[in-house]
Amino acid sequence: MIVKIVLLFLIFMGVLAMFGKLRVPGAKQLASRKCKSCGRFRIGKGPCPCGEGTKR
Repeated sequence: MIVKIVLLFLIFMGVLAMFGKLRVPGAKQLASRKCKSCGRFRIGKGPCPCGEGTKR
């Protein structure tokens, strides 16, 4: 019984690992919403709070 539980757990972890390697949709768009100078995410269309960078 324990062997079945361990085997199912390992199979489940393998499936999760395969899905984890997939590319997340929208990751490129999310990365482009960061400030060039400080790296913080910008919300809205205004300037960055650090005052230096602009939207990438």
